[in-house]
Amino acid sequence: MGWLRNRVWNPLLGLLRHGLSPEGLAWSLAAGLALGIIPLFGTSTALCAGAAMAFRLNQPAMQLANYLAYPLQLALLIPFIRLGEWIFGAPHLPLSLAVIQGALQADAWAALGLFWTSLWHAGMAWLLVVPVPMVLLAWGLAPLFRATPKTFRCP
Repeated sequence: MGWLRNRVWNPLLGLLRHGLSPEGLAWSLAAGLALGIIPLFGTSTALCAGAAMAFRLNQPAMQLANYLAYPLQLALLIPFIRLGEWIFGAPHLPLSLAVIQGALQADAWAALGLFWTSLWHAGMAWLLVVPVPMVLLAWGLAPLFRATPKTFRCP
């Protein structure tokens, strides 16, 4: 619990204490998590930066959620690929994380070419699936963050 408090909770409280609204923090975290699970590896940090500028969200909160979402991004890669295959009627590509990792280690550019269609389909599946849970998460976090400053007031 000490690690969670020092690495997650205290930075969030710090953001609340420095003028970020509870709603702004909730939307920043929800968007950071949503962009953090995109099945297109290497794009989430830049997407978070762009979304933060475009929608006036908090960059540190978005990047925190983005980086914390990395294990979830790995866990959801194949399900997003499978959903994309189903949506587009694409052939079932035999995949596992070991196969993907091996291909990336052997030759990243060749792996990108090999998996491009599957990743594109996975990205479209992500685009269809993620908006509703992101909005629900933001709506669910906002009341929690509205209550938090009452408990942890700054001097």
